[in-house]
Amino acid sequence: MERRQVVRYAFYTLDPAWRRLPADRQAAAKLEFGETIEHFAGKLLLRPYGLVGIRGDCDCLLWQVAEHLEALVDLQIALNHTDLGAYLSLPYSYLAMTRRSIYEFPEDPHAPSRLVIRPSEARYLFVYPFVKTRSWYALPKAERQRMMDEHVRIGRKYPSIRLNTTYSYGLDDQEFVVAFEGDNPAEFLDLVMELRESEASGYTLRDTPTFTCVQMSLWDMLDALGGAGAAEPVARRPARADGFTPVATLAELPPGKSARVYAAGEAVALFNVNGTIYAIANRCTHARGSLSEGTVDAAACVVTCPWHDAKFSLETGQAVGGPATIPVPVYRVKLEGDTVLITPPPAVAREPTGAPRS
Repeated sequence: MERRQVVRYAFYTLDPAWRRLPADRQAAAKLEFGETIEHFAGKLLLRPYGLVGIRGDCDCLLWQVAEHLEALVDLQIALNHTDLGAYLSLPYSYLAMTRRSIYEFPEDPHAPSRLVIRPSEARYLFVYPFVKTRSWYALPKAERQRMMDEHVRIGRKYPSIRLNTTYSYGLDDQEFVVAFEGDNPAEFLDLVMELRESEASGYTLRDTPTFTCVQMSLWDMLDALGGAGAAEPVARRPARADGFTPVATLAELPPGKSARVYAAGEAVALFNVNGTIYAIANRCTHARGSLSEGTVDAAACVVTCPWHDAKFSLETGQAVGGPATIPVPVYRVKLEGDTVLITPPPAVAREPTGAPRS
């Protein structure tokens, strides 16, 4: 089975003294901070959110997803070395990991894999740590399953709300971190009020603090902090004319190796086959197995999914064997010295969000 992902919800608070700095220093600090984050684009998936005007104890959230814990550590170290980072504190930081649920639920073909965090374009993110009582785990598993079945039935009554459950027990102070995505706060409010009346809710020890976060671009999030603006100058900043994004180096991807990277919010599988770099969408179109974990037939230039042996051409993305029938998108690859750059095809299809799973 594929590796799990590590997830961090980092909530930052800005020291008000920063807003009294000269405007040119504020603008430069935002640019440095934003470019530092952009430097990690190929190493992890990051979504910025604003909380200004919503909570008094934090101003923004960086939702981070990576394949290795070290990527999260390296990002925070880099941010700490920026000018703006010197004025930011972390009142809340939650670490978690994806994993499969111990409970069995009816299969939902539209639900995303529990091992993969794939943020939607929803306007809002609702986040809170979650801890069950010890008495919950003293119950027979069949009894807990029965109560979780009710929990899931309630959740599926609100298909516009998508749930991401990650596991923290042994890694951080809470047991879980739950993050709901949605476009209507009223629907989320109705969902959690109905869930509160479920039988399983009686075994909740803690589910606060709760954070309502507004999805923003990185530069709009920084401008929401106040001070000199950065979003408008950045919008005028010339982008690469070819649309390519650096995601790895050849030293990180020697011949015979594969890697999972991120570009434009999508997981991408990179392969070095006899010195030629190929890039395809990482998720198998049959059951969303991680193709970067698959076996490569170098002679045929084909990767076999590790889950159910679906086979895909690395050159065309076409399904050429096994249960898959739908191709995977193929990314264009370019080398600049030791740097691997990719650009997506004209349109990378997104799967339907579907109903939440609890």
